[in-house]
Amino acid sequence: MADAPNTKFTRIPHPSPMNDTRREAILQDPGFGTSFTDHMVMAEYDADKGGWQNPTIGPREPISVDPACAVLHYAQEIFEGMKAYRHPDGTSALFRPEQNARRFNASARRMAMPEVPEALFLDAVKELVRTDRNWMPQVEGGSLYLRPFMFASEAFLGVRPARQYKFIVIASPVGGYFKKGAKAVSIWVSQDYVRAAQGGTGAAKTGGNYAASLVPQAKAIAKGHDQVVFLDAIERKWVEELGGMNLFFAFDDGSVVTPPLTGTILPGITRDSLLSLMRDEGLAVREEPYSIDQWRDDATSGRLVETMACGTAAVVTAVGEVAGRDGSFSIGSGGTGQLTAKLRAKLTGIQRGTEPDPHGWVVRLD
Repeated sequence: MADAPNTKFTRIPHPSPMNDTRREAILQDPGFGTSFTDHMVMAEYDADKGGWQNPTIGPREPISVDPACAVLHYAQEIFEGMKAYRHPDGTSALFRPEQNARRFNASARRMAMPEVPEALFLDAVKELVRTDRNWMPQVEGGSLYLRPFMFASEAFLGVRPARQYKFIVIASPVGGYFKKGAKAVSIWVSQDYVRAAQGGTGAAKTGGNYAASLVPQAKAIAKGHDQVVFLDAIERKWVEELGGMNLFFAFDDGSVVTPPLTGTILPGITRDSLLSLMRDEGLAVREEPYSIDQWRDDATSGRLVETMACGTAAVVTAVGEVAGRDGSFSIGSGGTGQLTAKLRAKLTGIQRGTEPDPHGWVVRLD
């Protein structure tokens, strides 16, 4: 049975939603994150007025903030990335949305921000998908990308947690994340920059982590690569994650390794889902440190047969080449391996309703 929202949203009529012709033209080739639906959800938090209040759904529009708005000066901001999918029977569905709600609140705690009640988070996402369901692209691999986010909106200059916040959800019709589609990607090893350090905010989904990745990511692209991979901040030897994706390493004996969640790596929901799917297949999966030297040696010897990058946006993508100051190496044939292709097909099938859902991950909306 479809899950209905319980939060009472004040609905603000849209004076001029996009016409069908223009919307359909966008949906034929949506790209990724460049077009947006007609509506957004917003709720406000005020510590002096009892917490969360005024949940609304209305036209997507610019946000007016004071020049002293706390987020502009002290970067109290978090977000999530998730997708809604069209199933073969025409219904819409979310994939493990409760995990996004829980990770959102884990990020909020780390950034000294108020938690958003899980019911409000889930109801806001569901309400937006239902309202803008005609923005779901029908192209292969298409989905409705959802961006819940929260920022400190109080106007003040002083180093302390803000007392006022805005929680907003917007949506964007998307196609594939990489222009290459599902082909293997090439990545550059960052040895001059790190993404996160122990005790920092690496496990929180906050904008500062992504800002820290932009310079090395730009350098990687300038060298002809698709992504950058970060090493640990102390020894500069242990592989952590890409700018926005977790990694898995598959070996010729059927075992798989992924870096452990020690506080510097984002606990990916796709990562967690793949761990379950691989264990369902009987694979020996270990969460343990893996060094850049091991990566190079195992790839060169042939012991390492596949490397997978995973995340909400790209789902599961093969890594075909790794390059750095010390040279480059290929993984397997340099293309998409059998395990990567199998896991991608299995996971996307569950998300899109074409494969059984043994873990109960899918939440249908209508």
